[in-house]
Amino acid sequence: MSDTLKQAALDYHANPTPGKLSIEISTPAETARDLSLAYSPGVAEPVREIAKDPENAYRYTGKGNLVAVISDGSAILGLGNLGPLASKPVMEGKSLLFKRFANINSVDVEVNAESPQAFIDTVARIADTYGGINLEDIKAPECFEIERTLIEQCDIPVFHDDQHGTAIVTAAGMLNALEIQGKRIEEASIVCLGAGAAAIACMKLLVSCGVKTENIYMLDRKGVIHTGRDDLNQYKAMFANDTDKRTLDDAIDGADVFVGLSGPDLLSAEQLAKMAPKPIVFACSNPDPEISPELANATRDDLIMATGRSDYPNQVNNVLGFPFIFRGALDVRAARINEEMKVAAAHAIKDLAKEPVTQEVIDAYDGVQLEFGPDYIIPKPTDSRLLGAVSAAVAKAAVDSGVARLPYPEHYPL
Repeated sequence: MSDTLKQAALDYHANPTPGKLSIEISTPAETARDLSLAYSPGVAEPVREIAKDPENAYRYTGKGNLVAVISDGSAILGLGNLGPLASKPVMEGKSLLFKRFANINSVDVEVNAESPQAFIDTVARIADTYGGINLEDIKAPECFEIERTLIEQCDIPVFHDDQHGTAIVTAAGMLNALEIQGKRIEEASIVCLGAGAAAIACMKLLVSCGVKTENIYMLDRKGVIHTGRDDLNQYKAMFANDTDKRTLDDAIDGADVFVGLSGPDLLSAEQLAKMAPKPIVFACSNPDPEISPELANATRDDLIMATGRSDYPNQVNNVLGFPFIFRGALDVRAARINEEMKVAAAHAIKDLAKEPVTQEVIDAYDGVQLEFGPDYIIPKPTDSRLLGAVSAAVAKAAVDSGVARLPYPEHYPL
């Protein structure tokens, strides 16, 4: 990042007032009567109603449209473990995106916890305040147990976006890329470079979408994750392949798909050249991908490529998913966000990319014409149709799978 852009980022966060969020009043508060209803003595009445039936909190408070973005700061973007307070600008930014794209009120919560259990206990104790919880920037493997336990303990949606948001958008783009390249999902050979939270979640969701586990070759810092290794945690062990492949060079030979969730410049031109005809490359390391699009396109003229960057085609961007996933979940008062809802979200995003691109999107991208194909496999974040398409798909899946406590909304799709 240039010095000019660094200073612009600091100025953006400092001015006109520090931070990116504020609180607004949603009811009249001008007269003595208004204030007597807003607080004492009038506030006692909703208190009594909620005490009678906790579900009344959704009727008399903002709980039903409130998501907490919660982190311990142990894996902030690509910056590592810088602590909870340093994560606050990121969590505020996430809350901004909830409001901007799905009109969901959101607050950031940074937890200084000495252990995963302390983090779990803290979040579980405050969970009733919110309609949903978005976990963010928590390192692996602790994030898996944290999310699993909180889902069990809380009766509101708990969703680690670094895992599932990335997985949903990746799956959406991957399904379209496979279709364009004429590859059958159940036959596709996939190399996944990286074995952290996002990588494991991506592969799990792709399996839910039809990929065969035996066709996945996942690599960590020690090489291919295979059945002969005795150093695997339970999450990596799910993808231990019975193979004699040991290195990326071994695994990439003849592979249909490369998914990178690792680090910069780890896929060479020579390795890309060894992939099958019409390869698919998702190089999602940020800000520098596993292979640059310039090098990849110079090496292969038959590939489809996606990255995590906005300055190249096919950006894998979580904002295509999480605001609308929570919108749908909140509007049917889902107890959790389950696999059916994730798959539904992925298919909704996938299908929207096939629709004619609206003028608002074209205008937002300086008049560039966009059409479903190798350079447009995922919708753009500015496509306002995402709100209606994804939230409706998620809400319907929640109802159909039995985790919704309200029926499909009459005013849907949004």
